[in-house]
Amino acid sequence: MTEIFFIPGCFFLFGIIVGSFLNVCIVRMPHELSIVTPRSHCPQCKHPIAWYDNVPLLSYIFLAGKCRHCKAPISFRYFLVELLTGLTFVGFYFYFGLSVVTFAYLVMACCFIIATFVDFAHRIIPDEISVGGMVIGLMLSFLIPELHVSHPIGFQARELALGRAAFGVFIGGGSIYFLAIVGDLIFRKESMGGGDVKLMAMVGAFLGWKLTLLAFFIAPFFGAVYGIVEKIRTKDSAIAYGPFLVLGSLISLFWGTEIINWILGNYGIYNPH
Repeated sequence: MTEIFFIPGCFFLFGIIVGSFLNVCIVRMPHELSIVTPRSHCPQCKHPIAWYDNVPLLSYIFLAGKCRHCKAPISFRYFLVELLTGLTFVGFYFYFGLSVVTFAYLVMACCFIIATFVDFAHRIIPDEISVGGMVIGLMLSFLIPELHVSHPIGFQARELALGRAAFGVFIGGGSIYFLAIVGDLIFRKESMGGGDVKLMAMVGAFLGWKLTLLAFFIAPFFGAVYGIVEKIRTKDSAIAYGPFLVLGSLISLFWGTEIINWILGNYGIYNPH
């Protein structure tokens, strides 16, 4: 009973608290502002937000989505990010269990959430997330070799995991960089931002080269559909591609091994039996 309710509840509570911090990053990082100071305040009247008005999820509901002082509307994004982060923490717990691997993947997921919302709003991915996440991914791969090695025993396993993470960085960043070069030649303008290259390099540090390469091929299916809709709606062919790299990476994380085995099995390259 404890495992069914208490532990997932703790993950959800911790997740919405983290989500509140992610909101700060989403708002401030694109403008190169400190995520530490000043304390949270209303963007309209600049009045500091009291702790009781900054409780994840609940404060937004009790304040009816408005500032207590000036009654200016508060973006629903704050509530959405907190809820999404809480649900993400619970989902990852149920899928990966209570382990250090879960912690590592949640770090990656938090980077994904920030990158997605910032890219949709500003068409950029902060280096603090992509490059910083890549460095953290490499460090965690050494500290938690289970990310890349099936039987992580001894220091050699840590070296092997770090090597695979580094190769994942190369393949992840290199695949998008190559696509960008081809796109620039075809369309005679910048077709892929540098933030996307660094984002996939970060993914490679966490997932390794196989799952990252699979994510690279999955992302265009979703990006193309969204791009067509946006082209019809706004006449603008440029889209934020980072969120679709994130989506492809998540699909690859959860189902990538099965997809790869299915592809190889259908082409007679691999026979699991």
